Amino acid sequence: MSQSAYIKFVEGSTVERLNLGEVKEQLQRYREQTALTGQQLSWDYTEAAFPYTIESKQGEEHLWFYLKGTSPQYNYILFGVGSNSDGEKETSYVQVVLPDSATHGDKAKGNELCKYFAKRMKAELTMFNGRTIYYNPRK
Repeated sequence: MSQSAYIKFVEGSTVERLNLGEVKEQLQRYREQTALTGQQLSWDYTEAAFPYTIESKQGEEHLWFYLKGTSPQYNYILFGVGSNSDGEKETSYVQVVLPDSATHGDKAKGNELCKYFAKRMKAELTMFNGRTIYYNPRK
């Protein structure tokens, strides 16, 4: 059974919403940061930190995209965006899905990417196991 994590942009978040292009930009930024870390360590850390290629299905580029693993330990992670409306307030989110074919490596990397996104944007993160981490400032 597939599992989902949600990065919710709530009050106090640095952004109100992200579109799929902006999510891809954040993933590229993550890849660049890990490449710089690898340069400091004199190690090709980029491939270990981000062992995926960013791909999308033709005709559905505006709905979702996926990360396809480049080694046998990694298969797929899917990304999509959406919003919920409860009364007058609308909450936007990024949904990260581990399909049935996902490996333990995908789950670990999915958790790492979700935490990176949520911490960077001060968002509320509901993990794959249902637990919530609040990176947003709360009173």
